[in-house]
Amino acid sequence: MKTKSNNKRLLTAISIGLLVVTAIIVLFVKVFNPKPIVKEETCANLKDFIITIEMTDNGIKMQSLEGSTWVDLSFHPLTKIPQAIDEYGMTKLWKVSNEKNPNLADYLITIAKTKNGVNLKGLEGTAWEKLNFSLQNGDKQSINQFGMTD
Repeated sequence: MKTKSNNKRLLTAISIGLLVVTAIIVLFVKVFNPKPIVKEETCANLKDFIITIEMTDNGIKMQSLEGSTWVDLSFHPLTKIPQAIDEYGMTKLWKVSNEKNPNLADYLITIAKTKNGVNLKGLEGTAWEKLNFSLQNGDKQSINQFGMTD
């Protein structure tokens, strides 16, 4: 009988210890996280854009439904180097247009193909910093200034 009682106390002590360690880790991550997950851009500063991303046999196809001068873009990423895209189309990060049109969304994102989908980084004009999601051949996903959308 003494062994069962000791085992219960040991399991209780281990459970309490795990809860304490978990709480400390969560607290540490929240307090010392150097980057917030969501950018500190106000909704008033963001202009509407909608982009649909589709995975095809030939690579990535994108369609702008709102907020851009371009309508369709497609490219075949040969490497995992991200492709920069702004309201005027495909660009290079060091050659971003300084032209600002009040009728367009002012955004800059990068997109890179991964093994199972895409990685996006919102560099300008988005409330999100990173979006990662799975896309199989023929799948589509729309995004806007706030993230993934229907």
